[in-house]
This record gives sequence, structure tokens and C-alpha cells, in this order.
Amino acid sequence: MSAHYPVMLNEVLENLAPVDGGVYVDGTFGAGGYSQAILDSADCVVVAIDRDASVMPRVEELKALYGDRFVFVSGCFGNALELVRNAGYEFIDGFVIDIGVSSMQIDQADRGFSFRFDGPLDMRMNKSAGATAADIVNTYEEEDLANVIYRYGEERLSRRIAKKIVERRVEEKFETTIDLADIVRSCVPRSPKDKIDPATRTFQALRIAVNDELGELERGLEGAEDLLRDGGRLVVVAFHSLEDGIVKAFTYERSGRISGGSRHMPVAPQDVPVPTFKLEKRKAIIPTDVETKENARSRSAKLRVAVRVKEGEDV
Repeated sequence: MSAHYPVMLNEVLENLAPVDGGVYVDGTFGAGGYSQAILDSADCVVVAIDRDASVMPRVEELKALYGDRFVFVSGCFGNALELVRNAGYEFIDGFVIDIGVSSMQIDQADRGFSFRFDGPLDMRMNKSAGATAADIVNTYEEEDLANVIYRYGEERLSRRIAKKIVERRVEEKFETTIDLADIVRSCVPRSPKDKIDPATRTFQALRIAVNDELGELERGLEGAEDLLRDGGRLVVVAFHSLEDGIVKAFTYERSGRISGGSRHMPVAPQDVPVPTFKLEKRKAIIPTDVETKENARSRSAKLRVAVRVKEGEDV
């Protein structure tokens, strides 16, 4: 099995439903699994977005295979509205996002995403810009560091970890993934019921902070809303509760499925947003047992889909 197996590929294609003549955006190109499958499923155009320069060899492969049907733009999918419009496409028929770090990035030790390999404490998806994970752990105040680890990693021992990091960096700055992982493990006991490494949540938190992943997701969803024509389909695959919570809240709010308040504090009609999406499926779609056995990365995946409608259309 390839390390870059595209997660929930069959479900993505079924819900994106590519058609001949359509234009589709792959907001997280990565190894190109979704882009290629979409191009193979219909005589359509795919506009792929990625901020990671290491994807360019794969980009060239798809350009050679599909010619003008494959368009690549370098950048963040949070800027999709501007990037896609600048590429010459006013509206699109589908937008797919596979959120988070790719297997390809994790497997590159020099990227610093994983504690499975000893590498520089980097974690930037765009290696030419922005602060690294090392910058964060070596410069943030203890309280700010604890807040990052708690908010983005959902780590209940965040304060203990931050204190240990700050104490250690006085003697020697953090430079490598293994160095940081060992410090985290020293103050987070491994639960016999918890199969994940004690450093996992801290590394997740730093990666999200370095790449502004949650802000990127929020901007990307808003861009998709503006880009999708009536009937256009938004398909998002998320891998942890923070991401999925943002996607769920966005699609529920934009489809008019928000709380009406209580009888004591009802929501005024003018405060209820006009629906711009409809939900064909209210619950998230999860991978099959077969896929989770073949591809461990898919185990935590959740897919949500929403269909663009005319503002004011009955949903």
C-alpha cells in the first residue's frame, strides 16, 4: 500500500460527483491522489492548490498526463478565492479539501513533522516562510506556550509540558524533533488504554500553530462559498475534532441549521443567516473497515459534504 494513499477516495468522488465540462478545486494537492482521480473520472478541469514546493515533481507529472485540464497554483487554500479567480475561473463546480499534514510530509525527516524521525524542529508546510516549531518552543512565554498546546493539541497536561520546556531551554535550545519528544514524554505518562505516543498532541498543536491551519480552514471554507456556483459541491475530509468542529459549524450555520435560542432568549429572524448551502447528509461520513485496516491514517477521518444553493432557496 502506498504511503500516499488518498483517504476516503471513493467517498470523495461519490460526493464531489465530477461531470464533463466541470471545474473542480483540489485545495490540498499533496501527492495528487484526489486531483488525478477527479481528472480520470470526468472530462473536466482541476485547479490544484498547495503551498509546499516539494510537490512540484508530482505537479509536472500530472501536467504531462492531462495538459490544460490540470492547472496548478502555488499558495494556501485559505486564499483560494483570489488564487482561483486569478487563474481565470470565476465559479467552480466542486471544492475538495483534505486537511492537515500529508503522509508525504510526515515521511520527510527534514520537515520536522514527526517524532518518528530525528530531524530539525521545523513543521512549516512552506519552508520558505514563517516561524518554525523551534521558534515557538524556544521563544514563547510559558503561559502562551501552554495555551497553544492546550488549545490546538487538546492536551490536558499542557501547563506541565510548557513548564518543562521552558526550564530545559534555559540550558539548551530545542533544535530536533526527538529532543522535544523526549522532554514531553518525560512529563506525560503513557496510559495503558491510550495507544498514541505521549508527544502526539504537543506535536499536533505546534504544527497547527506554525501553519495557522485552523485559520486557513476557516478562510478556505469562506472562499469555497464564494467560488461554488449553484449546485456546486463542497467536500471536506478532517482528521481531528478541532478541524471537524469548524467544518460542522460552518456547514450547519450556512444551511440554516443553527439554534433558535431559548424561549427566554430567542434568536431574532434578522439574525438568522440566509442559507447558502444545503446538507444532503447531516452526519459525517466515516471510512470503511476495509480502508482503516489498509490505511491507518484514515482511522480518524470524517468527511462532510454541502451543496451550494441560491441565497434564499428553500433548504
